Amino acid sequence: MMKTVFVSGSRKISRLNQETRERLENIIKRGLEVIIGDANGSDKAVQSFFAERKYPHVTIYCTGNTCRNNVGAWKIHAVEANKNLSGRAFYTLKDKEMARNADVGMVLWDGKSTGSLNNILEMASQNKLVVVYFFPTREFIDVKTLDDAKVLLSKCEAKDLAEITKKSSLTSSLGKGEYSPKMLFGV
Repeated sequence: MMKTVFVSGSRKISRLNQETRERLENIIKRGLEVIIGDANGSDKAVQSFFAERKYPHVTIYCTGNTCRNNVGAWKIHAVEANKNLSGRAFYTLKDKEMARNADVGMVLWDGKSTGSLNNILEMASQNKLVVVYFFPTREFIDVKTLDDAKVLLSKCEAKDLAEITKKSSLTSSLGKGEYSPKMLFGV
């Protein structure tokens, strides 16, 4: 059975560097199934990478009936949403479904995006490995547990953590609420 990789990242990251390209090449070499969202930024950049290589094992997840981006014209997995939802709540539905359906994750994170952090924490709360490329330090960090996530967060700038805490609904995204933003971030 083919493993499924949930690839996501920050919308502010629109170009892939050599390190991230090499990891994506490894996904192709291993013939892994890729699920990815339809946002601009990292999603679109990764879609373009796989489209250039004509990689067939990609599924694009979108919320509602319309995908914002599907560069390779791959199959679509539409996630139903309540018509009253909008913004982050609307798009989080597809992210949660991708986290459930994936075996592992790869996140390209700028250290600021709450959506990308939610994806990391969602996977970690399910004890699924997420390989995070942390752009500020240009390093890969493995996150499989919420304790691993704390190590990752310790590398962030204090002002960015404070902003994430203000904007985030991390407690609800982690189910039981055992890990509040204050507990995770120390802010």
